[in-house]
Amino acid sequence: MSASEVQRRSSSLEPSHPTGGPGTHAFGPSRALRQGAKVLPEHARGHNRALVLQTLFHQGAMSRADLSRETGLTRVTISDLVAGLISDGFVAEKGVRETTRPGKPAILVDLDRDGHRIVGLDLSGTDSFVGGVLTLDGDIVVRREIAHPGRDGDVVAAVVAFARELVADSHAPVLGVGVGTPGIVDDRGVVLTAPNLGWTGFDLRGVLGDALGLPVVVANDANAAVLAEYTFGGAGDDVLLVKVGRGVGSGLLSGGQPMVGSRFAAGEIGHVTVATDGGPVCSCGKVGCLEAWISVPSLTARLDATADGDARRSILRDAGERLGIALAPVVGALDLSEVILSGPPELLDGPLATATAETLRIRTLAEVHDGIRVRMTEQGQDIVLRGAAVMVLSGQLGVS
Repeated sequence: MSASEVQRRSSSLEPSHPTGGPGTHAFGPSRALRQGAKVLPEHARGHNRALVLQTLFHQGAMSRADLSRETGLTRVTISDLVAGLISDGFVAEKGVRETTRPGKPAILVDLDRDGHRIVGLDLSGTDSFVGGVLTLDGDIVVRREIAHPGRDGDVVAAVVAFARELVADSHAPVLGVGVGTPGIVDDRGVVLTAPNLGWTGFDLRGVLGDALGLPVVVANDANAAVLAEYTFGGAGDDVLLVKVGRGVGSGLLSGGQPMVGSRFAAGEIGHVTVATDGGPVCSCGKVGCLEAWISVPSLTARLDATADGDARRSILRDAGERLGIALAPVVGALDLSEVILSGPPELLDGPLATATAETLRIRTLAEVHDGIRVRMTEQGQDIVLRGAAVMVLSGQLGVS
């Protein structure tokens, strides 16, 4: 949807509040600025400001007159908003437009994409934590890794020190810090449970915010990853991303909005039972959990047990079928358009993805879901870092 279409519907849009304060949610409005209550007068400026930033973010440099046409806002309003955004360092003038027409050439304005930096942290790794300094476009300009301190180490101290190091390497004002972590995370940035990190009810956002003096947003790593795919990877509005690593989790978007669930556990599919015929014993103690079939350690161990090519393909196809069994009810209930896989491509791409797609088609309504797409992400190993950047953009600027 174009920005002009968004504005034409603005009487029923929910306003954006890009403050980054204590009440800021981990995820902000979608690209279309989601529908909801009418924009109240006291929120109109914040809504319009986010609309201008959103338009520039996705469409690039344009004149103030262009912005007025695209957003449906008056030229006076655009002039005022742009002046404020320039003063705040979020928008910059980019020179005049080349033109052969008579008259004074228009001055172009654009998001000041190098004027701020975003710090991202990915705490989902088995052996290491990954951090980065990113531009507003999601490009990583600094990337670092530190060893996982282990259950006996001081994980909190390591994360805080790592974040401070990245902030110091930003060399530009930091818009905010985004964190993707394993476990279940509530809307206040509290990690309700993350067994791999030894956290229960841990206020990660509060600890980092106090230590850094910066806005911080925290989300489950798979929820962060699906936002990266939505903003930078061209995913549709109704999509599920399955993140496969030491465990298995997923991030969901419906109508362009993240689904987190009443207990913040939407997408926790790793311990859904996908076998009534026995199967491997899961770390949780149950038999036949999805995680026991397709997590990287489990799948790698079964593949390493044989060198026969046909047997290895059969293992991968079986894992893909189990994934399709777990996802079919979700795809059917939410009418999803695609499933995206994130993890080692040598395991997920090929027989596993093909079997997943085939199983989904068999187990859902053919007339509706026959064309569902299953594909690998193109965001690579840094998808969580880029998703963390989207969380900051959304929370601080209303851009996604």
